[in-house]
Amino acid sequence: MSQRSAGPEILRLIELISRLPGLGPRSARRVALFLLKRRDTLLKPLAAALAEAGEKIDRCEICGNFDTVQPCAVCQADGRDDGLICVVEDVPDLWALERGGAFRGRYHVLGGVLSAIDGITPEDLNIATLISRVEAGGIREVILALNATVDGQTTAHYVADLLEGKGASVTRLAHGVPVGGELDHLDDGTLAAALRSRRDV
Repeated sequence: MSQRSAGPEILRLIELISRLPGLGPRSARRVALFLLKRRDTLLKPLAAALAEAGEKIDRCEICGNFDTVQPCAVCQADGRDDGLICVVEDVPDLWALERGGAFRGRYHVLGGVLSAIDGITPEDLNIATLISRVEAGGIREVILALNATVDGQTTAHYVADLLEGKGASVTRLAHGVPVGGELDHLDDGTLAAALRSRRDV
């Protein structure tokens, strides 16, 4: 889309939309036109919702989750195991675990993983707060629920080293064959992880 075919407001809208994950310039143009055609039913309500979210939603000062209250609703919830912390890469991982309902402890969101290529160092992540939470006492186990990528596993090892001798055991999620999975359909990495994580029957 050239400068002559659209005004600066439309071009700015397209440029901002193109910054969203998974959207390139062409997809951003389609989304912008879709919103503009539905100005009253979608564009204006979306703009209002975004403004309200930007004003009211913030990171939890304890775990790093997003919420409108401090601390977040998960940190305030009664009946959870305060001695158990599950460390996740980012908020969507926390939401996924909450959706499953199997974990009833507390969380800690790192805000990413270490990455030499992207220039993400320990100082860029929410690691110091995690160490402080464990050092304050009362934590018996830290579960490293990081993605099974190279950067995720590098981060898990780094955090585990920092937590050594702090009084809490450090565990990680098992990786391997999913429930209902067939061996013939799994990739080599998943099969290797399943063999490494084998246990007694």
